[in-house]
Amino acid sequence: MAKTLIFGHKNPDTDTICSAIAYADLKNQLGLSAEPVRLGDVNGETQYALDYFKVEAPRFVETVANEAQDVILVDHNERQQSASDIDQVRVIEVIDHHRIANFETSHPLYYRAEPVGCTATILNKIYKEKGITVRKEIAGLMLSAIISDSLLFKSPTCTDEDIAAARELAEIAGVDADSYGLEMLKAGADLSDKTIAQLISLDAKEFQMGGAKVEIAQVNAVDTHDVLSRQAELEDAIQAIIADKNLDLFVFVVTDILNNDSIALALGKESKAVEKAYNVSLSENKALLKGVVSRKSQIVPVLTEAFNQ
Repeated sequence: MAKTLIFGHKNPDTDTICSAIAYADLKNQLGLSAEPVRLGDVNGETQYALDYFKVEAPRFVETVANEAQDVILVDHNERQQSASDIDQVRVIEVIDHHRIANFETSHPLYYRAEPVGCTATILNKIYKEKGITVRKEIAGLMLSAIISDSLLFKSPTCTDEDIAAARELAEIAGVDADSYGLEMLKAGADLSDKTIAQLISLDAKEFQMGGAKVEIAQVNAVDTHDVLSRQAELEDAIQAIIADKNLDLFVFVVTDILNNDSIALALGKESKAVEKAYNVSLSENKALLKGVVSRKSQIVPVLTEAFNQ
């Protein structure tokens, strides 16, 4: 039987990695030969979850067409966020919780997108629908994904479904969601050993907004000053990326996981779009975004609307 690869977006986060592992586990139990893979490095938060539940990270691949004809996408659908040769394989399924954009296929497929806070929440439903019991370590990874995407249930993207799934998965995994989740988030917020290049690429996604090409990178921090004290170096690196990718805007978002606010560092010829979107003024290319923690619901749609006006 030909192998099917399952993967999430480039610069993978915890939901991307853990959902790929979980869905591959389910698919294999249902008789499909599936392997989870990743399109980028594992971040500190995700590694904490993998180590805690004693699960190996998926192997890294640069391309997919050389290994499989069929693939399944989790936690993304936009072409520019996926494998570079995604147009050379057949996408047979998508399980996602983001907007649908810049996506088309040559064949019919199973597509499931729900307005919940995390892909793993959807996967928890699919396990139940298929009558498959979630194993302890897989439950732990799915819980980790929900905690990550919801910032321990504080993000506006978090729904009652996410919370219910997390509590259920925590019981299977044998952990307290709140205490485990806080330690996991702290592990991800430890940026002391990260290079400038790592900071702006750990969780970066590219978007098409109107006629603009925009990249948004986000990191979580306990103290935003620890990151922004390196602003000059950050700006030099970001300007190089803008030039290399011909971007109109690069927004680097540093989210305070304790106060649930973010500081945006905006560079590029369309940086005024951030001022327009949030009714703020950039000072030294920065602005405080009160109450903003979610790229998916509080940044991408707001910026997109600003570009479309």
